[in-house]
Amino acid sequence: MKTITILSGKGGVGKSTLTASLAVLLSKNNKIVTADCDVDAPNLALVLGVKKFEKTKKIKTIEKAKIISDSCPKCKDKIDVCAFGAIIWDKKNQKPVINRFLCEGCGACQLAFPKGTVKMEKIENASISQGKTDYGFPIISGQLNIGESGSGKTVTVLKEKAEKLAKKEKADIMIIDSAAGIGCPVVASIQGSDYIIAVTEPTPSALNDLQRALQVVEHFNIPYGLVINKWDINKEFTKKLESLADKYNTSVLGKLPYDKAFVEALVNLKPIIETKPKYKKIFKEIIENIPQMS
Repeated sequence: MKTITILSGKGGVGKSTLTASLAVLLSKNNKIVTADCDVDAPNLALVLGVKKFEKTKKIKTIEKAKIISDSCPKCKDKIDVCAFGAIIWDKKNQKPVINRFLCEGCGACQLAFPKGTVKMEKIENASISQGKTDYGFPIISGQLNIGESGSGKTVTVLKEKAEKLAKKEKADIMIIDSAAGIGCPVVASIQGSDYIIAVTEPTPSALNDLQRALQVVEHFNIPYGLVINKWDINKEFTKKLESLADKYNTSVLGKLPYDKAFVEALVNLKPIIETKPKYKKIFKEIIENIPQMS
């Protein structure tokens, strides 16, 4: 099975738009499984027509500190040990209180406070769901609970479930929609991938963020190619992106034009190739230009 991950340094450059249409096209001749690893803001399932998930499982991937002693007068002088300001002193009850939304689970308080005062416990911080798209292939999607952390660990669990499903379905290809940026969820998303498609646009901020993202990809020595979205809004800057591809010894897999039809497709929760079939040609060319697909 081949794993193709779509990422972008900058958010809002068309990553999920590209993923949705590529998935639909690839599913015509291959058995595929999709995974939405943008657990902070997942929306791939929406674009692929999932109205309701068939299965949803709540998971615990992080630990938080919990005060287990009713009284701890000696702890007052130790609340500053928390670098995140998660511990406050309850004057009325004369005991420390932990704000679970500020706690990062580092365990410093457990070491600093008297033995038996604090314990670290796993908490429910995310959920992972499975559903079937309008196009017949399954999707695994994750979502963090509001205010919770642990996105990288959540992505790792999500991918494990997606890989298990892909094995069960005897899938040929797994397509991963990564989070934007260069943080933990991105690192977790791209690990183990056979190929990366990096989506960008011809703007200075997108170029800067793309270069940072490519440094992460190169660290893992994964082959990749670029897709330039809205290439015609600044043709001179597009040339810079093409030069960047040459510099990194990679290729531009394809270029998508600026067209309000892309926005209209998202508003209607449809892949662009469904609402504007003329764009199938470009997406097919992108697939044909992926070395692993040739």
